[in-house]
Amino acid sequence: MTGTDRPAPFGWLPDYLAQLEGAHVIPCAQDADSLAPARRLVLDSDHWGPAAKLAAALGLRHAGIWVDESDTEPGHFSVRACLVRAGDYLVLETRIAGDQPSLASQTPYFPGLDRLERHAYDLTGVSFTNHPDSRRWTRHQAWPEGTFPLRRDFPLAGEMQHRTPADADYPFVPVQGAGVYEIPVGPVHAGIIEPGHFRFQAMGEDVLRLEERLGYVHKGIEKLAVGRDPAGLIRLAGRVSGDSTVAHAWSACQAIERAAGCQVPPRALALRALMAERERIANHLGDIGAICNDVGFAFALAQCSRLREQWQRRSRRLFGHRFMMDALIPGGVAHDLTPEGFHDLRLDHAALRKSIEPLFDIIDDHPSLDDRLIGTGILSNRDARTFGCTGYVGKASGIDFDVRRDRPYPPYDSVRVDVPAQQEGDVAARVRVRMAEVRGSLWMLDRLLDALPEGEIAVPLPTPPAGATGLGLIEGWRGEILCFVRFDDQGSIARYFPRDPSWFTWPVLERLILGNIVPDFPVCNKSVNGSYSGGDL
Repeated sequence: MTGTDRPAPFGWLPDYLAQLEGAHVIPCAQDADSLAPARRLVLDSDHWGPAAKLAAALGLRHAGIWVDESDTEPGHFSVRACLVRAGDYLVLETRIAGDQPSLASQTPYFPGLDRLERHAYDLTGVSFTNHPDSRRWTRHQAWPEGTFPLRRDFPLAGEMQHRTPADADYPFVPVQGAGVYEIPVGPVHAGIIEPGHFRFQAMGEDVLRLEERLGYVHKGIEKLAVGRDPAGLIRLAGRVSGDSTVAHAWSACQAIERAAGCQVPPRALALRALMAERERIANHLGDIGAICNDVGFAFALAQCSRLREQWQRRSRRLFGHRFMMDALIPGGVAHDLTPEGFHDLRLDHAALRKSIEPLFDIIDDHPSLDDRLIGTGILSNRDARTFGCTGYVGKASGIDFDVRRDRPYPPYDSVRVDVPAQQEGDVAARVRVRMAEVRGSLWMLDRLLDALPEGEIAVPLPTPPAGATGLGLIEGWRGEILCFVRFDDQGSIARYFPRDPSWFTWPVLERLILGNIVPDFPVCNKSVNGSYSGGDL
């Protein structure tokens, strides 16, 4: 799908509204501006569940849910949920209040919301009735039941005066039967990855069930954001997930700039895209090598690591940091591209293109790799859609959604975005998608340099109106990143919610490992490569 054959924006919305009306669900208000490019529907709280049920029946994808407590009325909450179809975004909103606020769960219709709704309850106390899983999810033992750290009266430093108890009593679902045994893995791992617990039930080497337990390093991102100025929020956003610092910072910038009505200079937008594509290439190179190494093909790891290291050293020289941390600022970017840097990038792109072609040819057609990757960790198209996967995980299972193409933002609205998709859904398909994205990003980087505008790299951010809200939507290297920002009356951040694509890809790892053997878990896990930090808000 290209920009010329994209369906008319929100052409499906009248059908959805008609279904709502048929179910006696009448929106209290409709708004096409406050969260642009999304549309906004305000509902009575009683209609929250039926609206989700009808959205699922119409084939919409769920992109996240978050709770926002009122600045002026403690105990009063706005709950927002974002739905997507054909690149169009619809935000459902409702308001609730009370000592024990509750709302119908949307998880029965959108299973990928399971952990997001549990996260929202753990932080705010807004419960979701009819939710299929009442177990605690976020920051396991750091505050007692009935205490909710994202509420306004909870101190940033917390209230616990002693060491947090160990999270030793999480009720994993047991699998019983003759010959069934459990394998606990983590949360502390042998490598330098972040903590995550994986509980396997297996018979012989065959995995019967996998259950994840994440959230061991809760950073308090959403609480830390409150009261920050826009520049401070962007620095924080860049640390939501360190390997996606550009994408998360850009998403927050976009939300802030939309809320403030800021027109970012074209040169700054082009430089942001240059950095985002560099981030995409660096991470794909690292993961391609690591996937191959997990099945004993160390040659690919050595070569991909070498190329990634050269690439990141250039990022440090041109943009101040290997991961381009703090290179984005409200209203633009912190670093311009000099003529010498422009020339160096041209040479780098040509050199990397020359290096990857023979390497990728080997990876794509090597018997020992084929034996371990083809048919391993298959994620069906149905499961990928059910859980709302985007990025390379969704693309490898036949879902070719990409924000850069399907809801284009500058400068992607003026450059062709090819979206690779595979149908097999296995580890090999996820590797092929990554290799295609590296090639596509290299092509795009040259086109961005060809059309790099002259002019400023930043403008002052206008003072946002009191209570202004903004939505950021960026295609990170893992997939779609959503960010919501609300300002208070003094121009400071009142609410920040970043939704990493890993919220929807971690659960499918529990699905795609079924039918595989335990030794294949590392390569299945790496092929998905969910961000621990991106969900440890």
